[in-house]
Amino acid sequence: MDEPFIANPYATHAVPAPYAIPSRKTGMWLFIISDSITFGAMLIAYAFLRLGSPQWPHPFEFGSSILNATVMTIVLVTSSLSMVGAITAAKREDWGKTTLWLLATVALGVTFAILHLREWFGMFHEGVRLFQNPWGTPVFGAAFFGLTGLHILHVTGGVIYLLVVVALVQAKKIKANGVEIAGLYWCFVDLVWMFIYPMVYLMSAK
Repeated sequence: MDEPFIANPYATHAVPAPYAIPSRKTGMWLFIISDSITFGAMLIAYAFLRLGSPQWPHPFEFGSSILNATVMTIVLVTSSLSMVGAITAAKREDWGKTTLWLLATVALGVTFAILHLREWFGMFHEGVRLFQNPWGTPVFGAAFFGLTGLHILHVTGGVIYLLVVVALVQAKKIKANGVEIAGLYWCFVDLVWMFIYPMVYLMSAK
């Protein structure tokens, strides 16, 4: 029996794939699963430290920090919608709209990163460091910067990834499946934030 073939999202010719599943999509799903374990461990560690520290601070004010985090959340959710728009346009082979939606997603990702760094610098100004905290237990800084830092690193990597996809779209070297794979990663990053936002911000509000 002939070996199944699928379209390579980064090439114009068909290549063999085991079980007729695109190897790049399989690789992305495996990465997401492994990264979910990493973030899950980080969230559990954060919760453990929070519950085990009697002097855990509540530094986030509803008028400033919580509002900033809420805006960050809205920006990231909106970026998921624009990513869906890019995937939909790619499946219709409307590469012009695909590029516009991808660039919109990139812009929203950069906005999220800027808002996050703005918050970080504000906390630095208040005296929060990795192992220094003016409001209570010193481990708060390590837990907060470790968890949010890992996430913003993923957002930054996602922005770079999407810019590469834009370049491939312009060069006509990518298929709709390749855009969809990028969307899997981006939506995963957005989903992780939906756990960080209530646990780190809302539960530590003044």
